[in-house]
Amino acid sequence: MFKNTTMSNLLMHYLNKRMTETEVIKKSETQVAGPVITISREVGCNGVKLANLFAMRLNIKNPDTNWKVISKEVFQKSAKELKMEPEKVRKTMYQSGKTAFDDILKAFYDKNYKSNLTIGKTMNRVILQIATDGHCIIIGRAGHIIADGIKNALHIRLVAPFEYRIHTIIRNNHLSREEAIKFIHRVDKERTAFRKALLKDDPVHEMFDITFNRAAYTDDELLDLIEYAAKQRNLIKD
Repeated sequence: MFKNTTMSNLLMHYLNKRMTETEVIKKSETQVAGPVITISREVGCNGVKLANLFAMRLNIKNPDTNWKVISKEVFQKSAKELKMEPEKVRKTMYQSGKTAFDDILKAFYDKNYKSNLTIGKTMNRVILQIATDGHCIIIGRAGHIIADGIKNALHIRLVAPFEYRIHTIIRNNHLSREEAIKFIHRVDKERTAFRKALLKDDPVHEMFDITFNRAAYTDDELLDLIEYAAKQRNLIKD
């Protein structure tokens, strides 16, 4: 009897906490935010490399803007708010299969435990704040979804044939073909788990402003195309 009562009270406490943690970010509050560029990419498309090259180009042409590339920084900023180690935040977000009951049990035994919900909401808020501050290129992290209410934005998707991506991973990470294929599947699985932890509803159909076949263009050609698109959206000046 005592055990059932304790578990019932614990469940009620957990559910109440989830209710009080709920935040609604109004899109109207982000209408004057940015400028921000988000890059979503398939594994093996060298999205970070392309973003760094583009940020360098923008900062050379307009030194006062100070465009930044944001990727792992999201984990670092979120970890600081959560008072956790960045690596622990990363591992928690990449795990899959955790249930609410798992969170209940861990919260019961560890008063400093942070649930997936808490970590996900913190990261969501951090990403939106970074996008709102502007002059940033956000790599992955569901940035195009979180920042979809920002008008002053450009959302890009990079795709490529599977063979192209395999060869990119082999070249970048010095892996065998078999290892590269396993790497792609593992990272795909991690990204799916991350999105589930970060987003309440993972959209079936995602919308991007523009999609590029990474294999069809050189780095310089892609940079020219992205720059043209960003100018058309008034994100950057000539």
